[in-house]
Amino acid sequence: MKKILILMLSLMTIFFAGCGEEKISAEDKNVAPEKISAENKNADAEKISELSANGKKILVAYFSRADENYNVGNISEGNTKIVAEMIAEKIGADVFEIKPAKSYPQNYQECTEVAKIEREENARPEIVGRVENFSDYDVIFLGYPIWWGDLPMAVYTFLEQENFSGKIIAPFCTHEGSGLGGTEKFISEKTNAKLLPGLAIKGSVAQNDREKTKFEVENWLQILKF
Repeated sequence: MKKILILMLSLMTIFFAGCGEEKISAEDKNVAPEKISAENKNADAEKISELSANGKKILVAYFSRADENYNVGNISEGNTKIVAEMIAEKIGADVFEIKPAKSYPQNYQECTEVAKIEREENARPEIVGRVENFSDYDVIFLGYPIWWGDLPMAVYTFLEQENFSGKIIAPFCTHEGSGLGGTEKFISEKTNAKLLPGLAIKGSVAQNDREKTKFEVENWLQILKF
């Protein structure tokens, strides 16, 4: 009986010691995991951005849709286009619009239905033209609206038809509550490019408050050292 008791005590000691290995370290116990991740990401971004602006050729590539949009009604200029042009003007970059060969419906609800089908089918809509001398660009500012928590499928077409090896991507999006969502991860997986921290601006802000949009854009560019 004594041997059995000693054996049980030994097993309990091993069990609790093993559980103790899963605890967060003393240095990190008062820091949320999200904060640790953000600090690491910002540190990496700072290293990358030191290389990004000096003597580099820069392109702003974006997808945007006008017509009827959520929360802003019928518009003549897409939300993402507004942000893209602000970025390009500020840093003196070339611009390429990712434009589907087949236009989306002008009606907002109909457009969302088409976009949903494309996403479910993992479609790759044909886009108009290609970037001339794409290999010459070092940094790509990539803009898009959030559709169904994802990039519009036409943006995937663009990402897959070009070689992003060795390039740096700075993503930016317009949305109405989702932020960038998981799109940074999707872009990274598709391109293997180095990613700078992205910018997310509400489409209604981009459309209706240009001064605030300009402030957010310039603040972001300053953080990235552009």
